[in-house]
Amino acid sequence: MSVSPQTQGPQAGDNAPAFTLPASNQGQQSLAKYAGKNLVLYFYPKDDTSGCTQEAIEFNQLRPAFAAANTQILGVSPDSPLSHDKFKKKHALDFELASDESKAMLEAYGVWTEKSMYGRKYMGVERTTFLINAQGKIVQKWQKVKVPGHAQAVLDAARAL
Repeated sequence: MSVSPQTQGPQAGDNAPAFTLPASNQGQQSLAKYAGKNLVLYFYPKDDTSGCTQEAIEFNQLRPAFAAANTQILGVSPDSPLSHDKFKKKHALDFELASDESKAMLEAYGVWTEKSMYGRKYMGVERTTFLINAQGKIVQKWQKVKVPGHAQAVLDAARAL
């Protein structure tokens, strides 16, 4: 049985699935680490590609405003922690990136999906963002994100919490 990507994964109102992942700077990231703070959890396909770079830079530019709204930012992709370190350094990113090489968390959040390009089907990350409140509940979900202006829309939602 296959589930359509529109219904996969947690939705607004659900508790965010717990996770612990290796992260940039030889660290670890977990949902529990953000208890008491709001969290922007955004999933992206690949470090240092044009759309993913633009998205990371836009979130990074707004990081002080997110901090003022008691909101942290965490990016997740299937890239390795070493790849994340290079990506963060190259673009002076001042937030954490977590690595899900096993894709278990990507699947738990419903963002590891079948994609299609030029008629070829493959598995990949559907660009998706979750806004999680300080109690660990998902308050908003953006699927199939278009990058321009997205970080600002998420900030607006975070400010409303």
